[in-house]
Amino acid sequence: MDRTPSEGLLAGDRRALGRAISAIEDARPEAAGILQDVAGKAGTAHIVGITGAPGSGKSTLTSALIGALRATGRTVAVVAVDPSSPLLGGAILGDRIRMVEHALDEGVFVRSVAARGHLGGLSRTTAQVVDLLDSVGFDVVLVETVGSGQSETEVMHLAHTVVVVTAPGLGDEVQAIKAGVLEIADVFVVNKADSPFAAKTTRTLHDALGDASDGWTQPIIETIALDGTGITELMQAIDAHAAHLGDDVRRAATADRALRQLAAAAADALEADLLASDSEGVADLALEVSSGRIPLDEAARRARHLLE
Repeated sequence: MDRTPSEGLLAGDRRALGRAISAIEDARPEAAGILQDVAGKAGTAHIVGITGAPGSGKSTLTSALIGALRATGRTVAVVAVDPSSPLLGGAILGDRIRMVEHALDEGVFVRSVAARGHLGGLSRTTAQVVDLLDSVGFDVVLVETVGSGQSETEVMHLAHTVVVVTAPGLGDEVQAIKAGVLEIADVFVVNKADSPFAAKTTRTLHDALGDASDGWTQPIIETIALDGTGITELMQAIDAHAAHLGDDVRRAATADRALRQLAAAAADALEADLLASDSEGVADLALEVSSGRIPLDEAARRARHLLE
């Protein structure tokens, strides 16, 4: 007997999982039912955000980290947020190409999703995809952001552990300080540590770090992702942070993720209603804003009342 889509998902059918993610990304009618069927099953995976400026080697590092995690017997899912195709809006699949060595491993699932112009280094549907992967039983979900520099801080609301990757000699350590990612990082990685500039980068980050937050001191791990140097130490730092958080904090983070998804969905619905509205009142408000007669926040309050 054929399985339903949700039964296939929960049974580990990778094709069903791929189809479900496509439905979520494309906002198809069946997406809501899929998410409803797996609702309440999330909260067991450890979600790791991997972020940093372009050129720091995030994808190579992610691939190496997959190998280290699999060596411990854990299953791994990867959500790689790629730049969008300028013509079709789909993901440019560079991350999956770089992670091809894991393609035949049944314990690994890699999916590229398109940023589609969404700021913050993540796509609008990333959180839903992560929830789905969490719900179907992966031990670790790695979320690699698009790498857009100062807009990367959104990942802190999605991941339990945030890994910020820098590369020596590119000014990334200074960029990290400017971008405010010192505050969101739980673990720092200085990748390409065989560079003669690596020691300087590590010192700069050490000097920039403040006192420990909530009893956790952010470690700085030097790695060479291409040959695996430092990857075991990175995995151990991630595991140590997971242990530091404990199960209660992880469950609270899952609830917070749901709240943020609710807020985003409500904002999207309001935007759609406003754009589709044929109310003269809404059109008049837009004219008043464009002419400078009323401020935008006041117009937004009035628009909400018009749509009620």
